[in-house]
Amino acid sequence: QIKAKNPTLDVVNFRGNVQSRLRKLEEKKVDATLLAYAGLKRLDMTQHITAILSVDEMLPAVAQGAIGIACRTGEDNMAKYLSALNHEETRICVEAERCFLAALDGSCRTPIAGLATKTEDGKMLFRGLVAKPDGTQIFEVSRIGEWGFEEGQKL
Repeated sequence: QIKAKNPTLDVVNFRGNVQSRLRKLEEKKVDATLLAYAGLKRLDMTQHITAILSVDEMLPAVAQGAIGIACRTGEDNMAKYLSALNHEETRICVEAERCFLAALDGSCRTPIAGLATKTEDGKMLFRGLVAKPDGTQIFEVSRIGEWGFEEGQKL
Protein backbone atom coordinates (compact mmCIF):
# COMPACT_ATOMS: atom_id res chain seq x y z
CA GLN A 1 0.00 0.00 0.00
CA ILE A 2 2.82 2.37 0.86
CA LYS A 3 4.60 1.52 -2.39
CA ALA A 4 1.44 2.25 -4.39
CA LYS A 5 1.18 5.70 -2.80
CA ASN A 6 4.85 6.47 -3.27
CA PRO A 7 6.38 4.34 -6.06
CA THR A 8 9.82 5.91 -5.60
CA LEU A 9 10.29 4.22 -2.23
CA ASP A 10 12.77 1.39 -1.98
CA VAL A 11 10.99 -1.01 0.37
CA VAL A 12 13.18 -3.57 2.15
CA ASN A 13 12.41 -6.19 4.75
CA PHE A 14 14.52 -6.29 7.84
CA ARG A 15 14.18 -8.24 11.04
CA GLY A 16 14.92 -7.54 14.65
CA ASN A 17 13.39 -6.13 17.75
CA VAL A 18 12.16 -2.55 18.03
CA GLN A 19 15.46 -1.28 19.37
CA SER A 20 17.50 -2.77 16.52
CA ARG A 21 15.04 -1.40 13.94
CA LEU A 22 15.29 2.08 15.46
CA ARG A 23 19.07 1.76 15.52
CA LYS A 24 19.06 1.07 11.75
CA LEU A 25 17.03 4.25 11.35
CA GLU A 26 19.48 6.26 13.50
CA GLU A 27 22.44 4.81 11.60
CA LYS A 28 20.76 5.92 8.34
CA LYS A 29 20.69 2.37 6.98
CA VAL A 30 17.02 3.04 6.21
CA ASP A 31 15.02 6.24 5.80
CA ALA A 32 11.88 5.07 7.59
CA THR A 33 10.35 2.13 9.39
CA LEU A 34 6.82 1.06 10.23
CA LEU A 35 6.27 -0.08 13.80
CA ALA A 36 3.14 -0.92 15.73
CA TYR A 37 1.90 1.86 17.97
CA ALA A 38 0.81 -0.67 20.61
CA GLY A 39 4.31 -2.14 20.76
CA LEU A 40 5.97 1.25 21.13
CA LYS A 41 3.47 2.20 23.82
CA ARG A 42 4.04 -1.05 25.71
CA LEU A 43 7.80 -0.44 25.57
CA ASP A 44 7.35 3.20 26.65
CA MET A 45 8.99 4.34 23.41
CA THR A 46 6.25 6.54 21.92
CA GLN A 47 8.70 9.44 21.61
CA HIS A 48 9.93 7.73 18.43
CA ILE A 49 6.55 8.07 16.70
CA THR A 50 6.59 10.65 13.93
CA ALA A 51 3.24 9.76 12.32
CA ILE A 52 0.26 7.52 12.98
CA LEU A 53 -1.27 6.05 9.84
CA SER A 54 -5.05 5.96 9.66
CA VAL A 55 -6.89 2.97 8.19
CA ASP A 56 -7.68 5.20 5.22
CA GLU A 57 -3.94 5.59 4.59
CA MET A 58 -3.07 1.96 5.18
CA LEU A 59 -5.61 -0.79 5.68
CA PRO A 60 -4.34 -3.25 8.29
CA ALA A 61 -3.51 -6.89 7.76
CA VAL A 62 -6.33 -9.33 8.49
CA ALA A 63 -6.89 -9.75 12.25
CA GLN A 64 -4.20 -7.16 13.02
CA GLY A 65 -4.11 -6.46 16.74
CA ALA A 66 -6.41 -9.31 17.72
CA ILE A 67 -5.20 -11.93 20.16
CA GLY A 68 -6.29 -15.52 19.60
CA ILE A 69 -6.28 -18.20 22.26
CA ALA A 70 -6.72 -21.88 21.38
CA CYS A 71 -7.56 -24.74 23.67
CA ARG A 72 -7.50 -28.52 23.21
CA THR A 73 -10.76 -30.21 22.27
CA GLY A 74 -12.43 -31.75 25.30
CA GLU A 75 -10.99 -29.25 27.79
CA ASP A 76 -14.43 -27.95 28.76
CA ASN A 77 -13.33 -26.30 32.00
CA MET A 78 -10.54 -24.42 30.24
CA ALA A 79 -12.83 -23.47 27.34
CA LYS A 80 -15.34 -22.06 29.84
CA TYR A 81 -12.58 -20.11 31.60
CA LEU A 82 -11.24 -18.75 28.30
CA SER A 83 -14.71 -17.76 27.07
CA ALA A 84 -14.73 -15.02 29.71
CA LEU A 85 -11.79 -13.44 27.86
CA ASN A 86 -13.65 -13.34 24.54
CA HIS A 87 -14.62 -9.98 23.08
CA GLU A 88 -17.54 -10.96 20.87
CA GLU A 89 -17.43 -7.94 18.57
CA THR A 90 -13.74 -8.58 17.86
CA ARG A 91 -14.39 -12.31 17.29
CA ILE A 92 -17.09 -11.52 14.71
CA CYS A 93 -14.90 -8.97 12.92
CA VAL A 94 -11.86 -11.26 12.84
CA GLU A 95 -13.94 -14.12 11.44
CA ALA A 96 -15.19 -11.93 8.57
CA GLU A 97 -11.63 -10.79 7.84
CA ARG A 98 -10.25 -14.33 7.94
CA CYS A 99 -12.97 -15.53 5.55
CA PHE A 100 -11.84 -12.86 3.08
CA LEU A 101 -8.24 -14.04 3.42
CA ALA A 102 -9.26 -17.70 3.01
CA ALA A 103 -11.39 -16.94 -0.07
CA LEU A 104 -8.30 -15.40 -1.68
CA ASP A 105 -6.09 -18.27 -0.53
CA GLY A 106 -3.91 -15.69 1.21
CA SER A 107 -0.99 -16.23 3.53
CA CYS A 108 1.28 -14.08 5.67
CA ARG A 109 3.33 -13.36 2.54
CA THR A 110 0.38 -12.19 0.42
CA PRO A 111 -0.30 -8.43 0.31
CA ILE A 112 -3.91 -8.70 1.50
CA ALA A 113 -5.53 -6.37 4.00
CA GLY A 114 -8.94 -6.50 5.59
CA LEU A 115 -10.89 -4.65 8.24
CA ALA A 116 -14.38 -5.37 9.52
CA THR A 117 -16.08 -2.92 11.88
CA LYS A 118 -19.47 -2.48 13.45
CA THR A 119 -21.17 0.68 12.23
CA GLU A 120 -23.13 3.08 14.41
CA ASP A 121 -26.38 1.65 13.05
CA GLY A 122 -25.38 -1.92 13.93
CA LYS A 123 -24.31 -3.15 10.49
CA MET A 124 -20.99 -4.67 9.46
CA LEU A 125 -18.68 -2.65 7.25
CA PHE A 126 -15.95 -4.70 5.58
CA ARG A 127 -13.08 -3.19 3.62
CA GLY A 128 -10.62 -5.41 1.82
CA LEU A 129 -7.56 -4.90 -0.32
CA VAL A 130 -5.29 -7.04 -2.48
CA ALA A 131 -2.11 -5.64 -3.98
CA LYS A 132 0.64 -6.73 -6.29
CA PRO A 133 3.80 -7.13 -4.20
CA ASP A 134 5.50 -4.28 -6.06
CA GLY A 135 2.59 -1.93 -5.35
CA THR A 136 1.82 -1.28 -9.01
CA GLN A 137 -1.79 -2.43 -8.68
CA ILE A 138 -4.26 -2.38 -5.82
CA PHE A 139 -7.74 -3.82 -5.82
CA GLU A 140 -10.13 -2.68 -3.11
CA VAL A 141 -13.56 -3.83 -2.07
CA SER A 142 -16.06 -2.48 0.44
CA ARG A 143 -19.29 -4.14 1.59
CA ILE A 144 -21.97 -3.37 4.16
CA GLY A 145 -24.11 -6.16 5.53
CA GLU A 146 -25.96 -7.41 8.54
CA TRP A 147 -24.07 -7.80 11.80
CA GLY A 148 -23.36 -11.31 13.04
CA PHE A 149 -20.91 -14.18 12.95
CA GLU A 150 -22.47 -16.09 10.03
CA GLU A 151 -23.38 -12.87 8.25
CA GLY A 152 -19.76 -11.73 8.45
CA GLN A 153 -18.58 -15.03 6.99
CA LYS A 154 -20.81 -14.47 3.96
CA LEU A 155 -20.00 -10.78 3.56
